[in-house]
Amino acid sequence: MQFETWLESQKLKDTITNPNIEIGDYSYYSGYYHGKSFEEQAVRYLLGDQVTQEVWQSGVFGEVDKLIIGKFCSIASGAIFMMAGNQGHRIDWISTFPFGNAFGDDVPSGFKRAGDTVIGNDVWIGSEAMIMPGVNIGNGAVIGSRSVITKDVAPYTVVVANNHVVKERFTPEQVEMLTEMQWWDWSEQQLKQAMQLMCSGDVEQLYNYYLEHIKE
Repeated sequence: MQFETWLESQKLKDTITNPNIEIGDYSYYSGYYHGKSFEEQAVRYLLGDQVTQEVWQSGVFGEVDKLIIGKFCSIASGAIFMMAGNQGHRIDWISTFPFGNAFGDDVPSGFKRAGDTVIGNDVWIGSEAMIMPGVNIGNGAVIGSRSVITKDVAPYTVVVANNHVVKERFTPEQVEMLTEMQWWDWSEQQLKQAMQLMCSGDVEQLYNYYLEHIKE
């Protein structure tokens, strides 16, 4: 995909081809400054892409880690999701070199899965941020540009650099309300009716709307 301007974005759910990527509604990638589609630029070393479809379908590697991204996520140009676990490099062995590449099939495999990489709903990932394998990023989190995220990120936190938490976006009580509401699962009509509140910082008022109109 070619991005004509920096205002253009790629709606991910409609364009993803790798069966090991799962994307929620409305999530998008803005890739103008790096010139490639989300799968070409952002997703690294994940079996099931066009290059490795045949290998993945053969089942030789067994189950592989997945990249799972929720709804309403905003992913900036150049963000990277590193996949494939440890990629066969074992830091607990004498050498990190994957000898099987050079010495054949009799070499023990050093591959270890890291687990699925899971990005929650309403997550904003800044330009050229790198998300390492097996990381879970909670709902409503913000990841700063060029951050390197190597461990889980709590919901509604702002994280920059190397896992450095800058601030909590809301109070613990407000986060509880947002977690209960799960507004990303509301219908389009319900969201439209609450849009003035959605575009504000008034969590309590949105929660009142939820209690009156949404909660069963």
